[in-house]
Amino acid sequence: MFEHHTLGRRALLTVAAGAVAALSLAAPAAVAQKSAPKTLIYCDHEPLGGMRTRFLKDVFFPAIERESNGRLKIEDHWNGEVAQAYDARGAVGTSPGVDMATVVPEYSAVELPLHQIFKSFPMGPTGDAQVQTLRRIYREVPEFTDELAKNNIVNIYIGTGYPVAFLGTAPMANLDGIAGQKWRSASFWHQDFIRNAQATPVNMHWGPEVYEALRTGAMNGLMVNVDSAYMLKLHEVAPHVLASKDLWLGHVYLLGMKKSVWDGLAAEDRQAIQRAAEVSYRTLGNVMDTSFDTQIDDLRKAGATVRVLGHAEALAWQTATKYREVQAAWAKAQQEKGVANAQAVIDKMAAILTAATN
Repeated sequence: MFEHHTLGRRALLTVAAGAVAALSLAAPAAVAQKSAPKTLIYCDHEPLGGMRTRFLKDVFFPAIERESNGRLKIEDHWNGEVAQAYDARGAVGTSPGVDMATVVPEYSAVELPLHQIFKSFPMGPTGDAQVQTLRRIYREVPEFTDELAKNNIVNIYIGTGYPVAFLGTAPMANLDGIAGQKWRSASFWHQDFIRNAQATPVNMHWGPEVYEALRTGAMNGLMVNVDSAYMLKLHEVAPHVLASKDLWLGHVYLLGMKKSVWDGLAAEDRQAIQRAAEVSYRTLGNVMDTSFDTQIDDLRKAGATVRVLGHAEALAWQTATKYREVQAAWAKAQQEKGVANAQAVIDKMAAILTAATN
């Protein structure tokens, strides 16, 4: 089943890559460059095969090479071969052997405190609207770019993942069904949401132990991005799934470049990377939407019972989380740690997300 899942995603991305090539913004190809191309070393903590990683490999990286007329080449390394997830920020910021890496802000809460705000919102736009909203946030909330710069990182592309899904060991009519049960989430935000929904949050290392806890009844369910649950085969022991595109994970995957490397590129090469990102964004939303639908189909074919929640049900969950209270408490704690602008950034993001979802 996983093989079918991967091949379907690959076929979709092949179409996206062709569309991006057709959308190229580059000027007509110049004469062949006399100097050797510059090779940029990229590392990723995930294996090559999922929607996000294949989009980089099949769409974004070829666009960089094409838009630069071959002056830039990408040497890609996957599955933590160069740096694991928790090491990526430090590797791209300081390691001489890494030029680019996908940085997950959640794994660097101390160094990237403001970036934690993304996951504090239970709902958000989907597909192309989500892509454009994330881009708008980085344009209009400079505190995020400033925070990355303090870590010697320039963000050149914003990736994201699948929405949140709830996988339970017993049938659930709706999300009220988690009350009184034990539910896992790795996010400190989501643990507060689970607690406010009258359930007990469980924090457990991501691995086979999650499967075992669900199998034995030590845990009743988990709140996680739907593809991660599928890849760990958790639907085998928690086959009752509630999902919604409205319940966004807020899990941004920042493709960062070492600031000194970015500054050392010729202006035409920096512009080529920006063009590559621009044309890639044009197909990303459709890939996200179609991949989500394929993922839901794969779960059903694997024997899970899946119901996609209506918008009103997602709104009801948002109310149950009391997320604004959770955000206010977090912002106050951050102010005590010296992050004085946390609440201001939350308010800016809230305004943008409200505009995107209304």
